[in-house]
Amino acid sequence: MTVVLLDLDHGSRRVEVAALRFGGYEVATVATVEQAITHLRSHRADAVIVDPARSDVAMLVGELRARTELPIIVVADARDELDVVAALDAGADDYVGKPFRVEELLARMRAAVRRARKSEPMEPIVTDDFVIDIAARRVFNVDGTEIFLTGVEFRMVKILLRRPGHLVSREQILEEIWGARGVRSPNYLRVFVARVRQKLEPDPAHPRYLLTATGLGLVFEVGQGQQTRDVGP
Repeated sequence: MTVVLLDLDHGSRRVEVAALRFGGYEVATVATVEQAITHLRSHRADAVIVDPARSDVAMLVGELRARTELPIIVVADARDELDVVAALDAGADDYVGKPFRVEELLARMRAAVRRARKSEPMEPIVTDDFVIDIAARRVFNVDGTEIFLTGVEFRMVKILLRRPGHLVSREQILEEIWGARGVRSPNYLRVFVARVRQKLEPDPAHPRYLLTATGLGLVFEVGQGQQTRDVGP
């Protein structure tokens, strides 16, 4: 497999390249987002690693996520929890703190690639209040205005829409979006559920579409004209 390494911290490049090659990956190094995208247009790759140095990690990830569906893993000093959340919210698949263990980086890389390969295109989902175009990664109100979902918000909805109307466990959602880090941090999910409800629900305090089964998981109901099913707060 091939990895594109977007490295703004040249001092650590040698370590990351050595770790990836140890794991059997071919590595292409680039210094800017534009170089990364140019490379991806003409070369096959399985994932992107971002080492942001002191740059705005959320901005870098957001620019990449807007132009590629490949898994994105950030390798950086976690200055605080807000840095991690910002990177994940911008569309990163995982965040590995420095100093990292080679085995951990490779395991997270493999998990992110597996999760990406599970994703399958789906037909647009039409409800009474909005339309979700899975293939285009866009959501629209019934009047045609666009509803912006962040990378993580859209991926959460996409996971739930694989089986609309069926319960999906918290653990599955956390694992698919954030890997082992997510399973250890269930508060991430609560934050993004609240954000999606604010954007999609006519009345976020009384959700009609994104429902919670307390202590179990989430259900995305898409039936038109339905009544809210009370499965918990």
